[in-house]
Amino acid sequence: MDSKSTYKILIIGPAWVGDMVMAQSLFMALQQRHEAADITVLAPAWTRPLLDRMPEVTQSIDLDLSHGELSFGKRRQLGKGMRKQGFQQAIVLPNSFKSALIPFYAGIPERTAWVGEFRWPLLNDARRLNKNVFAGMVERFVALAYPASPEPPADCPNPRLLVNEESQTKAVGQFHLDGEGPVLGICPGAEFGPAKQWPAEHYAELANSLLGEGWRVWFFGSISDQLVTESIMADIEPAHFDRCANLVGKTTLGQAIDLLACSRVVASNDSGLMHVAAALGKPIVAMYGSTSSDFTPPLADRVKLLSTDIECRPCFKRECPYGHLRCLNELNPGLAIDAVAELIDTAPQN
Repeated sequence: MDSKSTYKILIIGPAWVGDMVMAQSLFMALQQRHEAADITVLAPAWTRPLLDRMPEVTQSIDLDLSHGELSFGKRRQLGKGMRKQGFQQAIVLPNSFKSALIPFYAGIPERTAWVGEFRWPLLNDARRLNKNVFAGMVERFVALAYPASPEPPADCPNPRLLVNEESQTKAVGQFHLDGEGPVLGICPGAEFGPAKQWPAEHYAELANSLLGEGWRVWFFGSISDQLVTESIMADIEPAHFDRCANLVGKTTLGQAIDLLACSRVVASNDSGLMHVAAALGKPIVAMYGSTSSDFTPPLADRVKLLSTDIECRPCFKRECPYGHLRCLNELNPGLAIDAVAELIDTAPQN
């Protein structure tokens, strides 16, 4: 490890929930390298519930700017206001030009990032990314904890979010979630776009199968996921309604974290909540459509990664360029049902 003297680091954090979860691997690596790392994360306010559950983060600062807003003046003012905080290094995770402005205006001596969006003038530790070598996003994040190297880091620790047990108990009571039977958490949304969203009727078939075996099913997501969840609920067998809880658009992110931790298994698209569930150590069945598990896998020990082997995937598009969405439509629900069974059968014995 480096010197035990405090090493103050400013992280310009990502805006997406899943990316912020994966950023915890970087924070862990920084603590491994610098025994007295003092990590401050500057990020949008909605990521704070995640940062509050990361023990590596000393403090978080809300970035009060709209997504895509350049605001040179605000960024200059914020950066200059940080000059007295004594940051020794800044690490910029987003690829945009604007995201590197605040560390530059703050006069932080070492400003580290992948080159990204033509920002050489703002960085003094700018690295060219070889996407074939640094194939996974978490590898790209963790590499920035160390001096520049042509090889990815040998060790990328998995994120591990803390659960607030008091908040969890309150949320269970607030949403009347007491009951018997294991919980299947379903995260049916995909903020990125419909090319990542497994069909509602497939989720319904998975849910009905487990409900028939005595499970409970809790649905998680944001307001934008309400329509797909309502479509799933419309196909739930009426006899099972009382074993379902539609929490979509009703919880805070903090409550969603704590309630996901109650799940025995989580079934999800490639989404932010999938990464949250992974960081809670949950067994996961993950459905991949236009994206690839090689780039953004759930960083957990027990996962089942499901995808179709068709010639046009992964295309990484928000919407299917051909309009058929075969990569998800042809991903049979029976595969997910079997995957849940396998995860349960291989659960470690206490």
